[in-house]
Amino acid sequence: MEDFSQWFHNILEEAQIIDSRYPIKGMSVWLPNGFKIRKYVLENLKELLDKDHEETLFPLLVPEDELAKEGIHVKGFEDEVYWVTHGGQKELNKKLAIRPTSETAMYPMFSLWVRSHIDLPMKFYQVVNTFRYETKHTRPLIRVREITTFKEAHTVHATKEEADKQVEEAIEIYKEFFDKLAIPYLLSKRPVWDKFPGADYTMAFDTLMPDGKTLQIGTVHNLGQTFAKTFDITYETAESTHEYVYQTCYGLSDRVIASVIGVHGDEKGLRLPPEVSPNQVTIIPIIFKDGGEKVLAKVNEIKTTLESQNIRVNIDDRDIRPGKKFYTCELNGTPLRIELGPRDLENNKFIVVRRDTLEKIEVDLDSDYVNKIIELQEDIANNMKKDAWDAMKKAIIHTDDLDDAKRLISERKVVSFSWCGEEECGKSIEEITDIDLLGIQSDDSELAIDFNDSNETICIHCGKKAKFTALMAKTY
Repeated sequence: MEDFSQWFHNILEEAQIIDSRYPIKGMSVWLPNGFKIRKYVLENLKELLDKDHEETLFPLLVPEDELAKEGIHVKGFEDEVYWVTHGGQKELNKKLAIRPTSETAMYPMFSLWVRSHIDLPMKFYQVVNTFRYETKHTRPLIRVREITTFKEAHTVHATKEEADKQVEEAIEIYKEFFDKLAIPYLLSKRPVWDKFPGADYTMAFDTLMPDGKTLQIGTVHNLGQTFAKTFDITYETAESTHEYVYQTCYGLSDRVIASVIGVHGDEKGLRLPPEVSPNQVTIIPIIFKDGGEKVLAKVNEIKTTLESQNIRVNIDDRDIRPGKKFYTCELNGTPLRIELGPRDLENNKFIVVRRDTLEKIEVDLDSDYVNKIIELQEDIANNMKKDAWDAMKKAIIHTDDLDDAKRLISERKVVSFSWCGEEECGKSIEEITDIDLLGIQSDDSELAIDFNDSNETICIHCGKKAKFTALMAKTY
């Protein structure tokens, strides 16, 4: 894909994902087709979270004094906050922030809810709109001023060990979630200067888009006791002493949907994993003057049969040429297309076309075609996942030379390198290369590399002993 930026802009419009003509920069309208993709993405996420989290909904507005309590946190967002200053014509006594994120909205309530060790742990999540005054060039779903699909989870624990364990559990939830979407990811610990404001440390998921830039698609933050001390969130221990709690939070946004579109799409349009496609099967009746009624009757029978097994099906019976219907189906990324005409009906067969490979398969109408469709959906999901992971793994190159790193990144690669881990050295690397250091590659990453060459245990920049493998890439 030569010009991914233009392709992405076009596909959002042509596949009717969003309409970005809303008269406020950085805010868009979800169209029905895009909203269905969003719906199924969220359903998959909520299914994972609902196992041991409780869904909640907190207010949009945050009092200025509550926002101001956590100085480090506010400093991270101070240039991005939208403020409400009036109620009607009356100026408010206290400005209200429109949430950029919800720590300062939720944690004053947590201080009221947490009383005893018996109350812990608490695990909540919400899916809400957040607002950030983005001053850079906005791009729908990727860099916006209204994040319309912001899932944030917040947990409260009695001990540091429990919070550390929750970070690991959150990472596993996200891994399972991204696997459902067939999205490959880089898992890294963000450098200290790029962690979430107020967090002890931040773990981040990034994926690689076709233009060679990485897109942050999820973060997990260990907050330690930072916010607990600010908002006085304490609990009574079994020994009747009072201790500050430990907290974590983790979030996802519209960028997940952007990654589904960008990672899998091709020149023909969307390629959607069956889990999140608005229609998992599109049936196209090929009708001539003779035999049309029989074809339509059989098409509706197939639709009813597939829907009885919770397969999402639509029939494209528009009065246009079949080729135009095929084009629309491929543009929308529907995983499977069924074609049925009079001749197919005479032969007691129909044709199935896979969107991922465009392979055509003959299926006997007397066979157990429902299970065949289910098997094909599973194979499509696995194939899309393998293709996406293979493409990303191929794009990650290790080097021990900064000039080589710059060249590789200009060629749409992600660079891994040995690093001492010191902040001054890391910032110097970013300054020299003008490229972002994503972070320290996680030991349990599928992309973890074992280096045997002793030279590669030396930091790429300062020459000191390397402690970590770090990742560097162009970012959004």
